[in-house]
Amino acid sequence: MKTKSRPRATGRQSGRHRANGRVVQPGPGIGDLFPGRGQWSEADYLSLTTNHLVELSEGSLEVLPMPTAIHQWITIYLYNCLEAFAYPEWGLVLMAPFRIRLWPAKFREPDVVFMFNEHRERTHNEYWEGADLAMEVVSDDPQDRDRDLIVKRAEYARAGIREYWIVDPKLNQITVLALRGKKYQVVGEHKSGKASSRLLRGFSVETASVFARM
Repeated sequence: MKTKSRPRATGRQSGRHRANGRVVQPGPGIGDLFPGRGQWSEADYLSLTTNHLVELSEGSLEVLPMPTAIHQWITIYLYNCLEAFAYPEWGLVLMAPFRIRLWPAKFREPDVVFMFNEHRERTHNEYWEGADLAMEVVSDDPQDRDRDLIVKRAEYARAGIREYWIVDPKLNQITVLALRGKKYQVVGEHKSGKASSRLLRGFSVETASVFARM
């Protein structure tokens, strides 16, 4: 997951566009169609339409990279496994792109999320208010790794997400974290065998199967 930037859908943010190779200055006000850095509200963010994965943090947008094939294979496999196990008996399962509101003006898009049926009042069509379980497939870029391994670990704990799976293709490892008080505790680090949930009793995945297409 990638660096902070603002989406560049049509070149409007820079206040200019190209015509026949020339830079053309548009009329007044075109550059003001989008809020400036640090000025994005929840309403601005929720009204945004783009083909990028975009998260909101402290009034600024974080535009995430387009996922790789390996990232997508792993995400889809995990989603399929969790959905087959949990729905409809246990709850709802979604995969990115979908917005999760952690707290006011803080939205993330985990790769896979789960919500118990008894918490359905927190699920809305445009976003969910938190989740009970989140999974992130870690990218190779150092900044992206820091975001999933450090930043989101702290954020998801603060938001009360009860279980967090960090799926790391670089290490061929699945780390399962369970919320204990206000912090996560590692309850499993799996390079082989089954990675199991403490939250959803009976749910597990074969580590080798998760990374089979690499």
